[in-house]
Amino acid sequence: MNYQPYLTEEHEQFRQKVRNFIQTEVAPNISDWEEAGEFPLDVLKRMGDLGLLGLRYPKEIGGESADYFKVMVFAEELNKCGAGGFPMAVAVQTDMATPPIYKFGTAYHHETFLTPAIRGEKLASLGISEPNHGSDVSSIQTRAVRDGDEWVINGSKMYITNGPRADFVTLVTRTSDEPGYKGISLFLVETDREGFSISRKLDKLGMRSSDTAELMLEDVRVPHKNLLGTEGRGFYQIMWQLQSERMIAAASAIGLMDYCFSIAQLYIEENQLEEDEQVMNVLTDIVCEIEVCREMTYSVAYRYANGEVPSKEISMVKLTTAQAAHKVADIVLDLIGEEACDIDHPIQRIWRDSRLNRIGAGTDEVMKEIISKEIGL
Repeated sequence: MNYQPYLTEEHEQFRQKVRNFIQTEVAPNISDWEEAGEFPLDVLKRMGDLGLLGLRYPKEIGGESADYFKVMVFAEELNKCGAGGFPMAVAVQTDMATPPIYKFGTAYHHETFLTPAIRGEKLASLGISEPNHGSDVSSIQTRAVRDGDEWVINGSKMYITNGPRADFVTLVTRTSDEPGYKGISLFLVETDREGFSISRKLDKLGMRSSDTAELMLEDVRVPHKNLLGTEGRGFYQIMWQLQSERMIAAASAIGLMDYCFSIAQLYIEENQLEEDEQVMNVLTDIVCEIEVCREMTYSVAYRYANGEVPSKEISMVKLTTAQAAHKVADIVLDLIGEEACDIDHPIQRIWRDSRLNRIGAGTDEVMKEIISKEIGL
């Protein structure tokens, strides 16, 4: 379809570049990565060499200075690899852990953390959730205390994507006794520092090709220069980042739906069901679901690319696409039947993986709470 005015021929050429990479270097290996519970890090380096990890960042720090719709196209195509885990791990690298470094960081932060991440030389992770605190960021308990030119950090983080192998964590911590969001700051914490440990690697229902960990920090010392942005402003900084993360989550969900549609098409062709009116109605319903989500997401992405941060609409597209992706996976699983429930079938994998879209970057309930406030309920 022609998605003017959002996409140009240049975007479509880029889409084909990403698609070729996915089809040749990712999709053939995704089942092995799912079984292993992680992907090989040399793939990350390969993506860095191809310029895929720094699309949104300026060329002077190693990025591509690409427009925002290349970022959206990349997220869509990455999620057609046959699983949600690997794309999510990459998204943490490109659109979750690193945007605050670029926006709020110093030249030291860019040189030490961001540029190596863009090159695929360092694996990044984002440390927000804790064993007892997830959606309510303002209630986190991990604490950093100033000690001269250093900060001493104690606490734990849970469900950290890339956590088992990350080189550094963009860490959300509490730096004062001020209540709620007022005492929160961000730090860049190298994982090889004394006192930093992986307490356990999580064995998850879905997203299995991305490794996930619980992190422990016991008297971890970091220099003051590792403070990211302004002390006490970390909540605002991470909330800014979450808006971008939700946009990428929406594009990722669209990619998952596109992939499900392609699997449904293949099943219908192989089983010669083109004349079955009920089956074709199912396919039509899926197309409508995808295109409505895409059009709304692109319109909000256009506003975001032009400097707006429409939190209501961003929350709407995140909520709607997340629910739609899981719904479409469920429809296709039902269409194919028991064959799709085999552990090697990609649809059961997407069905499991897409459930996380309704949790990560803000649960359905959190999105509804934001939207209801925005519309005056």
